[in-house]
Amino acid sequence: MSFWSGLSAESRETFWRSLQALSATRIVISLVLLAYLMFDRRDVPTAGLYLYTETCIAYLVMAGAFALACLYVRTRFLGQVVIQIAVDIAVISVLYMAAEEGRGSLVILYLFPLAGAAILAPRVLALFSAALVTLFLLLASLYQAFMGINGMPITQAGLYGGAFFAIVLVVSHLAGKLIRQEELATRHGADLQIQLAINQIVIADVADGILVVDRDGHIFAGNPAAQQMLGLANGDSGFALSEVAALEPVAFAFSEWQQQVGPAAPSAAARAAFVTVKPYRDSGGGTAGTAAWSGRRDLAAHLKLRFARVDTVDEASERCVIFLQDVTAIENQAQELKLASMGRLTASIAHEVRNPLSAIGHATALLAEDLHEPGQARLLKIVGDNVTRVNRMVEDILQLSRKVQPNGAPLLLGPFLNELKTEFDETQGVADDIVWLGNTGAVPVRFDALHLREVVINLLTNALRYASGGVGSIRVYVVTDTAGGMELHVQDDGPGITPDVRAHLFEPFYTTSSKGTGLGLYLARELCLNNAAMLDYEYRFDAGGFGVRAASGRFVISFAQPLGARGAIGNGNRKATT
Repeated sequence: MSFWSGLSAESRETFWRSLQALSATRIVISLVLLAYLMFDRRDVPTAGLYLYTETCIAYLVMAGAFALACLYVRTRFLGQVVIQIAVDIAVISVLYMAAEEGRGSLVILYLFPLAGAAILAPRVLALFSAALVTLFLLLASLYQAFMGINGMPITQAGLYGGAFFAIVLVVSHLAGKLIRQEELATRHGADLQIQLAINQIVIADVADGILVVDRDGHIFAGNPAAQQMLGLANGDSGFALSEVAALEPVAFAFSEWQQQVGPAAPSAAARAAFVTVKPYRDSGGGTAGTAAWSGRRDLAAHLKLRFARVDTVDEASERCVIFLQDVTAIENQAQELKLASMGRLTASIAHEVRNPLSAIGHATALLAEDLHEPGQARLLKIVGDNVTRVNRMVEDILQLSRKVQPNGAPLLLGPFLNELKTEFDETQGVADDIVWLGNTGAVPVRFDALHLREVVINLLTNALRYASGGVGSIRVYVVTDTAGGMELHVQDDGPGITPDVRAHLFEPFYTTSSKGTGLGLYLARELCLNNAAMLDYEYRFDAGGFGVRAASGRFVISFAQPLGARGAIGNGNRKATT
């Protein structure tokens, strides 16, 4: 029984099923033998007819008993196999001796118990069974020859015996090989189940979000972290990222990654993308997934996205994995450290830098009145331009300390933006039709007027630098959803911002312009955060700009919802979380 004790539970179950199949086959064989007796008795002599009939009936009864034992008595497997094989050999031998003319056809029946022994029993027992059958055939041939009975020649009996040994060896070898393969598959399956269980625990507990999508962006699965970051409920899947307004930034980043790496390029070639997922506010239907998204988030989340393609057999089953990391807390911590450093620098800059700058600027102006040579004038202009630049940097830093106390009075954007546009056109010297002012909304927003003026002027100045200068090349308009949430979009027709620049767009002192200070957008975002709003650069698929459906970039200010609207409390507490 050592072979049985070394088998796994799955392999033992396979052996029991094989024994049940052997028992069912035995019933069929016994019925065939009885039918043979009923329709053709020529090969059975009259003297042996009674023995043949009784043996077949007894064999049928024992076959039924063996079948029931396999189903209900799951003990002593090898003992059951030995008894059944012994009964098979004995019954076939009795039928062989009872027949006279058809003995050659009965010899073939020995293959049934011998093959069963080769499959279900150890090889030694199977060979012992083949030896018993061979010995019986040889002794029967010798007896028939001695008694002068016309029977099987002894050479033919020897050939049958040799064939039985060969068949037993081959079947036993194949069966042993299959058993080893099944054991190996069982062990691998168990290891795979353990690995899957470990992966599920790790994926469920990991802080980073994991999202599985197809090449069209349809969501198949996501771990709890991804569901929390994106506002998914348990089991939400089957809809595309682009079908939900709140997930359009993720959808665009995924589409951009696919274009960047191509269909066969390694996923490691793509850079990480940074997007902002905002609260879903639209309570109306119309797109897939809206029922699963309504009211799931109260605060915006800044996410770092990484993408990887899963190796699949064809494009139809292609899957991609999106790794999401919420960098909001990291950015907030970094911003707090930067603000603390800014606060310590403010007093020093105000007293130690601003006064010398004023003296240098005044001295430069006095020198300009006395020096008129071109070379000297050029040098004075360089000094004056750099004094102006440093002084602007000081002003930007000082503004950080003046944004602490926002005015929470309601602000109507219509009159405010009209007045601001007029002032901007005059101060910048641009034509009246360059900046296009669209829908300004009818609901007041919660934003300090002075702070919003600084933010919008900064965005318009930035847009003017990259816009084409044509009619309507800069667009300012308000987007309002059905829940009352309002967004102010500032968009130009210039080239979009690259992913490398977007990753550092709102960091202090980061600039791509030789004349910039790198504090404008950082200050604008800080002012928005201080007024419970959010400023970000986004790509949108809608036709909000220039009448085209293709995704285009724009700066978006998401205002806090009006008091009394759904989610207003959560949005009003944004300052504490950022």
